[in-house]
Amino acid sequence: MRPTGLDGDSLDAIKKRLGSGELYPAADPVLRPYRSRCMELLDRFNNTALGDFRTREAVLRDLLHRVEPGGWVMPRFLCEFGFFIELGPGTKINFDAVLLDCAPIVLGADVFLGPRCQLFTANHPYDPSLRRELYESARPITLGDRVWLGGGVTVLPGVSIGADTVVGAGSVVTKSLPSGVLAAGNPARIIRDVA
Repeated sequence: MRPTGLDGDSLDAIKKRLGSGELYPAADPVLRPYRSRCMELLDRFNNTALGDFRTREAVLRDLLHRVEPGGWVMPRFLCEFGFFIELGPGTKINFDAVLLDCAPIVLGADVFLGPRCQLFTANHPYDPSLRRELYESARPITLGDRVWLGGGVTVLPGVSIGADTVVGAGSVVTKSLPSGVLAAGNPARIIRDVA
């Protein structure tokens, strides 16, 4: 049996279904206006001069669900909807980040993402017929306060990373990590406590 399409006219109903972890049709026409809005705002954001923090901050506040004071993102930045992303106070996202937000991505206070980090909430089914029809599911990603992801870190769907944890550059985080550890590798493994 095929999963049903996205029902409901409200953004809240759509967000609830996408963030539920159930399969949904990623190409459902009801998602087009939200993706189009996101693309237009990303074009504006990514076409600012590097020193034009004020303009980027204004666009970011329109694009994302929440941006707390002191949070900033450098271009080139990409996301799918924007409305699922929350940046805590003082959170910094460096160049070339991809936050695939088909479910909530919540970054706590003073989180640092190095260049080219990728946070993927979406996943596709193993069944090739469902995958061919562009079905997907999504699970949230949460980074606690003061988490630091080194350059090129990839975080997969459903992962939570506890406060004060550091993930080494180039790592792939496939499972949740506790607070206060240093982790690295593919898949990322805990190396030691952060003292």
